[in-house]
Amino acid sequence: QVQLVESGGGLVQPGGSLRLSCAASGSIFSIYTMGWYRQAPGKQRELVARITSGGFTTWSDSVKGRFTISRDNAKKTVYLQMNSLKPEDTAVYYCNAFFVGGMSRSMEDYWGQGTQVTVSS
Repeated sequence: QVQLVESGGGLVQPGGSLRLSCAASGSIFSIYTMGWYRQAPGKQRELVARITSGGFTTWSDSVKGRFTISRDNAKKTVYLQMNSLKPEDTAVYYCNAFFVGGMSRSMEDYWGQGTQVTVSS
């Protein structure tokens, strides 16, 4: 079985910072991409940022210059450093991993359980 365990969400004032972490564990042969998506109430889930094993990144325009994504391949962990947070960043943030399964040796797509980020004064 594969698990994605997220941590680091919470309540922060506008202009503040938070750091999210997501650690993958279980039957994984290799991970291609890891990333973060978010879903605000009444809205569709959207990409925030994702990073490949080689370090190539894709970003949402709404967070460019404020958020940083990084990855520790040895620890199968992805991080999202969020600075200059705005109320519109409030959402449930979900970790995603696209990888080759250790047993199946086929491509698999997993999601974490989500962590709430609330930006409010």
